[in-house]
Amino acid sequence: MGIQSVSIIGLGALGVLFGNQLSKTMPVNSLRIIADRLRITKYEREGVYSNGERCHYSYFAPEEKVVPADLLIFAVKYDGLAEAMVAARNHVGENTIIMSLLNGISSEEMIGRAFGQEKVLYTVAQGMDAVKVGNQLTYHHRGKLCFGDGEQGIISSKVRAVAELFKKTGVPFEIDTDMKKRQWGKFMLNVGDNQTVAVYKGSYGCIQQEGEARDTMISAMREVIELSKHEGVTLTEEDLAYWLNVLAGLSPLGKPSMAQDIEAGRRSEVELFSGTVIRLCEKHKCPIPPTNTWLYENIKEIETQFV
Repeated sequence: MGIQSVSIIGLGALGVLFGNQLSKTMPVNSLRIIADRLRITKYEREGVYSNGERCHYSYFAPEEKVVPADLLIFAVKYDGLAEAMVAARNHVGENTIIMSLLNGISSEEMIGRAFGQEKVLYTVAQGMDAVKVGNQLTYHHRGKLCFGDGEQGIISSKVRAVAELFKKTGVPFEIDTDMKKRQWGKFMLNVGDNQTVAVYKGSYGCIQQEGEARDTMISAMREVIELSKHEGVTLTEEDLAYWLNVLAGLSPLGKPSMAQDIEAGRRSEVELFSGTVIRLCEKHKCPIPPTNTWLYENIKEIETQFV
């Protein structure tokens, strides 16, 4: 029968972006948005919009008893993952496939410990330039979901089932048989673009053109390349060029998620980016990464001004 039901937890930029696409082609109630009752009331009253179009979702509170989903997608921030895993428990059954759209390199392992690693597909969301303000999401490039198995070189029945769903529903995707390297490449980009745009208070445009901000971004990314050698991944300058090319295709007016958080006075995912780089360098007894340390300290200083 393939995947007949999908549950999503998290209506940030990615949850809205891909949830809206799924909602257009899936039967009513086969796409389920998990949210607490206060959020549900707000969503139903104010609406959720994607490029000016109101999204039509079926909402389910965490305590509601439901038939487990065929596919569960986590689209929350990293600091909300633990709470989200508890909220999504009723949607997980023996055969549920789980995907995480979170930034970083650790969410799949956390989800696997909670629900079983055999349920988890490794996933990277890339190429989107979505900006979400309040209940309004805007974007020029929708990007795609790259996913695959944790084990290198195979394409499992789970991967094929998700690919078939995405083909039917029009969700852009790519299957990758080396997801660890893909995740580290996206991590490298996030370490560079998210933090640099946040510190320089700009948009993608400020790092797409030559100048101090772009130099800072590339320096931070090269520190991840050096670190990756100690993690058994071995990113190269070729990988750097690939991700810079992905960045070049984004709208210069768009902003990465960390810049959006900083502008809104929200705590950022700095611990997930430069914080992780610094801790892993300490673990492997690598030299202190100067650019990531500078970015970390600047973002932490900005956050001290938040109420």
